[in-house]
Amino acid sequence: MFVLIGWGLALACVFGVYIVHGGNIGVIMKALPFEVITICGAAGGAFLVNNQMKVVKATLSGVGRCFKGSKYTKARYMELMALLYDILQKARKEGLMSIENDVDAPAESALFQKYPVVSSDHHVVEFMTDYLRMMVSGNLNSHEIESLMDSEIDTHHHEEHAAVAAIGRLAGGLPAFGIVAAVLGVINTMGSVGQPPAVLGGMIGSALVGTFLGIFLAYAFVEPLGGLLEQKVDESSKELQCVKTTLLASMQGYAPQVAVEFGRKVLYSTVRPTFSELEAHVKGKK
Repeated sequence: MFVLIGWGLALACVFGVYIVHGGNIGVIMKALPFEVITICGAAGGAFLVNNQMKVVKATLSGVGRCFKGSKYTKARYMELMALLYDILQKARKEGLMSIENDVDAPAESALFQKYPVVSSDHHVVEFMTDYLRMMVSGNLNSHEIESLMDSEIDTHHHEEHAAVAAIGRLAGGLPAFGIVAAVLGVINTMGSVGQPPAVLGGMIGSALVGTFLGIFLAYAFVEPLGGLLEQKVDESSKELQCVKTTLLASMQGYAPQVAVEFGRKVLYSTVRPTFSELEAHVKGKK
C-alpha cells in the first residue's frame, strides 16, 4: 500500500508541477511508449545478462514481497519465543532426549503444531531443528554451534542480498539507458534538419524525454524498491538471530524463561513484546 502511495505522490508532484507551469504533456505522452520500450527493454536485457537465473527468480520474488506487509510482527515473535520456551522447558524437565521426536518430525510434533504461524515457515523451523538436533547429540559445545549458526545466518544474508544488489545495479543502469534513448532521438533529429523549427523542437523534446524517464524510473521507482527489499531481508535475518541467541543462552545453562529473555532483547523495538506480554502469552499457551 505505501509503495503505491509513494509512487502516486512522486508522479503527481513531478507531472503535476510540470503541467501547472505550462508544460506540454502531449510531447511527453507521445514519446513515452517508444522511450519506455527502449529503456526498459535494454535494462531488462542487461539485467538478465548480469544475473544468474536463481538471482532473477529471487529478485522477482523479492519485488512481490515489497507490495505485502511485513510478516515479522509482534504476534509472530511472541509465538516464536513461546515455542522456544516450550521446547527448552520440556528438555529441562525431561532431558534433551525427550525432544528428539519433536526435532526429527516437527510436522507431527504437538509442540510445533501449537504454533501454526512459525511451524509453517520451513526455513525457520529447519534452522531451529538443525541446532536442537546438535544440542541433543551433545557432540558440539556452545562455541562450535555459535560459529555454525553465524556461518549459516551470514550465508542466508548474502543469498537474500543478491536480489537487493541486482535491483541496485538495475537502478544504476537506467539513467545511462535513458541517455542512450536520448542520443538515438538526437540522431533522428539530426536526420531531419530540413524540417521547420516547430517540428525540430518537438523532436528534440521527445529525445530529452528519454533522459528524464531513465532518471525518474531509477530514483523514484527502482532504487526505492531495492531499499525496501533490503529492510525486509534484514527482518528475516533478525528472526534467525533471535533463535540463535535463545538456544545459545540455554546451552550456557540459563533457565528457559531467561533464555527466551535473551532472544527477546535481540528484536527491533517496534516489534519486541514486553516481558509481561511474552509471559502472559506463554502462560496462555500452557
